[in-house]
Amino acid sequence: MSAGANLEVANGAIGDITPLGKGDNNEKAVLADGHGFKDEHVKEDTASDDILRGPHGEEYPTKHELETLRRVKGSINWVIYTIAFCELCERFAYYGTTIVFVNFISEPLPPGSTTGAAGTDGQAGALGLGQRASTGLTLFNSFWSYLMPLAGGYVADSFWGKYKTINIAIIFATFGHILIIVSALPPVIASSGGSLAAFIIGLIFFGIGVGFFKANISPMIAEQYEAKQPRAVVKTLKSGERVIVDPVLTISIIYMRYYFFINVGSLVGQICMTYAEKYVGFWLSYLLPTCLFLTCPLVMIWCKNKYVRHPPTGSVLGKSMKILGLAMKGKWSFNPVTTFHNLRAPDFWDSAKPSRIENKPAWMTFDDAWVDEVRRGFKACTVFCWLPIYFLSYNQLYNNLISQASSMTLNGVPNEIVNNLDPLALLIFIPICDKIIYPAISRAGFKFTPIKKITVGFALGAMAMVVAAIIQHYIYVQSPCGDHVSNCPTPQSPINVWVQTPAYILIALSEIGASITALEYAFTKSPKNMRGLVTGVFWFSNAFSSAISQAFVGLSEDPLLVWLYTTVAIISALGGIGFWFSFRKLDKEEEALNTLPDSVFQGSKNKDNLDLEATLAAKAEQEKIRHAQGLDENKRVI
Repeated sequence: MSAGANLEVANGAIGDITPLGKGDNNEKAVLADGHGFKDEHVKEDTASDDILRGPHGEEYPTKHELETLRRVKGSINWVIYTIAFCELCERFAYYGTTIVFVNFISEPLPPGSTTGAAGTDGQAGALGLGQRASTGLTLFNSFWSYLMPLAGGYVADSFWGKYKTINIAIIFATFGHILIIVSALPPVIASSGGSLAAFIIGLIFFGIGVGFFKANISPMIAEQYEAKQPRAVVKTLKSGERVIVDPVLTISIIYMRYYFFINVGSLVGQICMTYAEKYVGFWLSYLLPTCLFLTCPLVMIWCKNKYVRHPPTGSVLGKSMKILGLAMKGKWSFNPVTTFHNLRAPDFWDSAKPSRIENKPAWMTFDDAWVDEVRRGFKACTVFCWLPIYFLSYNQLYNNLISQASSMTLNGVPNEIVNNLDPLALLIFIPICDKIIYPAISRAGFKFTPIKKITVGFALGAMAMVVAAIIQHYIYVQSPCGDHVSNCPTPQSPINVWVQTPAYILIALSEIGASITALEYAFTKSPKNMRGLVTGVFWFSNAFSSAISQAFVGLSEDPLLVWLYTTVAIISALGGIGFWFSFRKLDKEEEALNTLPDSVFQGSKNKDNLDLEATLAAKAEQEKIRHAQGLDENKRVI
């Protein structure tokens, strides 16, 4: 039984919550054990709403309170930050390593250097394969690293559990790191074929580890809070203000702070490794991230007994696909318009619910509530289908914008160092959003929902590419070699590299709107026994974007770079418009989706450990709460 179902009274029984409504003669919400809690907060203007109290006296918000009270976050346990620290170390290792990939692949070995180091005024390099090769290999790395979360999420949900999968991921990633270090050793660099082979094989193991890690670390961190408070409750502050302690808002804040930790690791890793590459060599810029990464298993082992660790449930992917197939049965027509309307009908999923089927097939071992959870999970995956368009802008950070910097006046600054404006901006703006902007929006009564945030992320990403296109235009105008900067004997444009700052800041703000929110969306909208897989679908959207970006590799060279940035900007802008019009109706369903009652179905692997009677009782209580709050009255969309 999930944590969300644990509504227990002192004697271990499930409390029967009885709502008070208009016309009731009682003054108490009576519990099954005979105890009650007098509600002193009933006001005449809300008398028509149900007042709900839980078995320990906690007060659940009424329909009126959900619409009017301010939302605040709950307390965040220190254990959550230990998981965030592991992610900090992993991101230090990932970004510290990948930040120097472009120079390692594209730039030639500096004269007299055996390690790739070039000193203050030189350009670090090793393999000398050019910008097109570096763009292709960095896109492959991004694609592979974000394809693997699909496999990592699936095996964690079904067989290993998130904790075990994370530790196995660390083993794969460490082996990949070691091979990449080998590729940068001076004797290996001297043999460019051997270096490239070790590097590519290292990328494969590196990507497996990254993918398995990413699919499970983010849902695991949110599960630590969910186990403590699964539902929204009403609280009176010292000021006398009544507010809603909202677990969804708290999870949103947790993911913002988690992302803050990510960018601490990213910023420190990228800055340190670019200087290590420039003044010592690539071998050091690959070795140091590996050393810090090895602290992850130490933390995971130390905190093992402090973590909430949900067991694997056995594969439920097949059942979810059968539900979709059953729901689609009879909905197809030779008329595409009719088919479209059938697939978007509000009752589309109802035909797949066990309560609607007399002769149930043997595979139908779940309940109606799980069908609703699967529907919600498919909606999340549909949202993620649009994110590859957003990531087209974001992915320019790690290849073309670095190359753009190398064609500008650096004044001794490594060309990758400007890339750190992105994590630096995130470290500045995440606390501002956390402490100032989002609370101000909440006080103003505006519901800044995930769909709205992601839409804003699209717009900001498009604006960043407009800035990049303008910069590239003026590089061509002011370069002594015109629009063939890369082949110029004096390739540096007189434009100072720091004019890239607005582009990086806009991308950072777009991440707050899109990437952080999508992680939150993956957790809150997926079925509890499919969270790793749905999170993997989110990360796969980044991988798919890298695959799409391969189509733009032909534009990743002079004199076509202005067209590259302009094209990506237009696609991102149109994608944001299409995203909003596709999901503006789903946006209105946000509250109801977040409070679905827990399903009795836990999965085939742990069904023998299910306390069916207690789970059914807890589910019934959740349905009562939803009814009293008016959340089961919402018209659903497909």
